[in-house]
Amino acid sequence: MYAARRFLMCPPVHFRVTYSINPWMDPGKPVDLPLAVAQWEQLRARYRTLGHTVEELTPNPQLPDMVYAANGALVVDGRVLGARFAHPERTPEAAAHRAWYATHGYPEIREPEHVNEGEGDFAVTANWLLAGRGFRSSALSHPEAQEFFGRPVIGLDLVDPRFYHLDTALCVLDDASDTEVMYYPPAFSPGSRAALARLFPDAVIAEEADALALGLNAVSDGHHVLLPQAATGLFEPLRQRGYEPVPVDLTELLKGGGSVKCVTAELRG
Repeated sequence: MYAARRFLMCPPVHFRVTYSINPWMDPGKPVDLPLAVAQWEQLRARYRTLGHTVEELTPNPQLPDMVYAANGALVVDGRVLGARFAHPERTPEAAAHRAWYATHGYPEIREPEHVNEGEGDFAVTANWLLAGRGFRSSALSHPEAQEFFGRPVIGLDLVDPRFYHLDTALCVLDDASDTEVMYYPPAFSPGSRAALARLFPDAVIAEEADALALGLNAVSDGHHVLLPQAATGLFEPLRQRGYEPVPVDLTELLKGGGSVKCVTAELRG
């Protein structure tokens, strides 16, 4: 169901790739910073054109990955589960996100005990939380999230390091339902793949080329699906399901291992 959304984004004015914590990052490939900023601004403008609200997190020059705002927390029904990052390079981002929520009227903010990277590894359907594990988030973060939000958590094991976060391998297309997703099966363990097939028998299944374009690192408002423009193989399957694909160019931010979803945190409730 289409509905106006509220998002949190962080401008990439300090974005750079000086270390490697995922297979996409290569410090030897320079970032075109003006282009990265322009691409990010185009995405922000597109959200606003579609009727969505975009809040902004102040970037820190010492934290080049802050542009990937989805990793900083999970917000459901106005409650905030903060992040605890797996890598020390990103650890300070967690406090910056918690501070933003504390100053913007969110009364229930939990600093987690276990490693989780926010919406990188948590996806929200109408009633469930889908939760990735295997590269970044700890399996112990799953019961922590279930206790905090009071929603059943379905754990999914990621096995391909190129798809190191759940949001690189799966996208919820309509969070008003428990059935509408798209995903790339080989990113998951055999058992998780079987569970996904049982839960989502009518899912949009991505081919390898579209998954490698980070086509599943997408944001859907229930009708419009904003996704990387190179993931052309997903356009027609989405149209056939009644969705409107909205191609976006974030090639510079892909150099850090993220695309549309990685730079977009959703403020639910």
